[in-house]
Amino acid sequence: MMKLYSGMVDPFSQRCRFVLFEKAIDFKIVDVDMLSHREDLMMINPYQAVPVLVERDLVLYEANIINEYIDERFPLSLLMSTDPVIRARTRQTLHRFEKDLFCHIDTIEHGQAKVADKARQVIQDNLMQISAGLAN
Repeated sequence: MMKLYSGMVDPFSQRCRFVLFEKAIDFKIVDVDMLSHREDLMMINPYQAVPVLVERDLVLYEANIINEYIDERFPLSLLMSTDPVIRARTRQTLHRFEKDLFCHIDTIEHGQAKVADKARQVIQDNLMQISAGLAN
């Protein structure tokens, strides 16, 4: 059975969870508290970060790599289009989420109220721009 080492509030881990659930794959979630020092995580991921997918002898880390592997490994219901233009646009949208949105999560969770409010506003503004682009 696949294991996904995952952070409860980590957006990259959540993306992997969505893909696994959408594909209806039998897997086990190993919730990782990133504030504690986890020996098992250190042994399987040189970057000591989540998400990490373990399937038999295969160990993958980095959400995009994990999600592409899952989509290709279980091809009956592909989540990624076979059209290269649509695939490229999808990857670009995911990249934008990472660069423009996910980078503010730590500030929201651990920053001072004023700084966290500004980060929330930046995320909201970016989501409005992204949603307008997705409507086309």
